[in-house]
Amino acid sequence: MAWIGQKTDPQPTPHAPPAPGSGRQVVPPSPPMESRSRTEMTTVANIGKSLQIKGEVSGDEDLTVEGKVEGKITLNGHSVTIGPNGRVMAEVRARSVVVGGQLRGNVTADDKVEILATGTVLGDVRAPRVVLADGAHFKGTIDMETRSGDGGRAAATVSGGASRSAGAPPSQAPVPVTAAKP
Repeated sequence: MAWIGQKTDPQPTPHAPPAPGSGRQVVPPSPPMESRSRTEMTTVANIGKSLQIKGEVSGDEDLTVEGKVEGKITLNGHSVTIGPNGRVMAEVRARSVVVGGQLRGNVTADDKVEILATGTVLGDVRAPRVVLADGAHFKGTIDMETRSGDGGRAAATVSGGASRSAGAPPSQAPVPVTAAKP
């Protein structure tokens, strides 16, 4: 509302883009520094389908394997994903491991090991959580060690060869389970 004799505030005019060839560019403002520091970039290394590695792989980032690795993979605090085309013949140590391809060797994870329906593991698995999807293939032992509140140790071990295939009910592939609490 304007009083008599007073001018109203002028309406803001939209900025027109510069004319072509004027050499002036409009740069959008950058996000505040605070929002940039909150955004955390996760780095994932990839071993492609055509790559073959023999030896030891270690580092401080997540890893996806679509090629072939022979030797040892150690990524403490990070995850290892073996894609459907991945072929790994190695000892694997990581925070979490997801197997969608083939893994021949022992696996130790601080958090979880997951074998997808397309995955095959031939070796021993040691992790607090283990997931075997319907259709996954596994032969070896599983050691799911957890710490209980009383300071004791509870362990569940699944041993023997278990092969689960799509469409087969779990009752057709019995897996002996032993639980021990020393």
